[in-house]
Amino acid sequence: MEPLKSGLEGVVVAETQLSDVRGEAGRLVIAGSDVETLAGRVPLEDVAALMMPRLDFARGRVRAWEMLEVPPLKNGMDALRAAVARLEADDAETIVGAVAVFAAAWSRRQRGLEPLAPDPSLGHAADYLRMLTEKCAEPLVRAMDAYLVTVIDHGMNASTFTARVIASTGSDLVSAVTGAIGALKGPLHGGAPGPVLDMLDSIGAPERAQGWIRAEVAAGRRIMGMGHRVYRVRDPRAAVLEHEVERLERFGADNGSMPLRAKLALARATESAAERVLAERHKERALRANVEFYTAVLLDAIGIPREAFSPTFAVSRVCGWIAHVLEQRKTGRLIRPASRYVGPAPAENPRND
Repeated sequence: MEPLKSGLEGVVVAETQLSDVRGEAGRLVIAGSDVETLAGRVPLEDVAALMMPRLDFARGRVRAWEMLEVPPLKNGMDALRAAVARLEADDAETIVGAVAVFAAAWSRRQRGLEPLAPDPSLGHAADYLRMLTEKCAEPLVRAMDAYLVTVIDHGMNASTFTARVIASTGSDLVSAVTGAIGALKGPLHGGAPGPVLDMLDSIGAPERAQGWIRAEVAAGRRIMGMGHRVYRVRDPRAAVLEHEVERLERFGADNGSMPLRAKLALARATESAAERVLAERHKERALRANVEFYTAVLLDAIGIPREAFSPTFAVSRVCGWIAHVLEQRKTGRLIRPASRYVGPAPAENPRND
């Protein structure tokens, strides 16, 4: 009997030219380039063009604005999933534009503000930030773009696999992206950046970090932003985003209740304390900072509302989902894994003598 691969751990289900996650080395390669060489240097549109045919993101945003219809749901991912599912257009440009336009519109309405129409003269990161926050300063845009590039794709993660499974049935692009958004909503995939800020707020000062972490671990609670299913060292995206936070601190960005220099010092102290305490408790596992740890600090510094963190992730990852759908379509093979039945056996059929 073949050993069961719970969670498909280590099972290769596809060959891809899109991204390579090297967990032991702490390396992420996007279409042939390390993420550190792309983030903060190459705009999202150009990175997406390395993965699939180039899209006109601005045209997609304008088309999406004409179809704007975001349900008044309290959860941003619920609203985004429902809004994308209603799209009648099934082209990649419109879907990429729609995720940005719909996410920004939902957030503004939650805050009692009217949605802002897209500005096709701006890049995708700049226009999303403007539609969401009405801010468009160059350092903030660069930080936004760097974040979007770091999360554009990440191997065969849960939402990407969902999109590929749906694509393998011959279904349409809207269905694949809608399913991927549903997978991303799960807290084990894309929901941790907000709680990281809640954790930092609760700790309050660097000198309180170790005691707070010890109490949480002793109570059996998860430390948000620490540990990753694949990486056995620090997530390379955490380093990229930490550097962007440093840049914003030098710029003087300050959108939270605490000055950014103090918030960065608190985050670093918390990361170090968590690393030490978790190493003591889990000697068999390397639990280091993942992308969500400094995502929380960076997006907060840019001025992104906490409830918009996961939708903002989708603004970028939709590019990866679409690229994987296009790649999956080339194989023409239905994804249909096997399962092992462990339920009750049926009664023996009576013999007919």
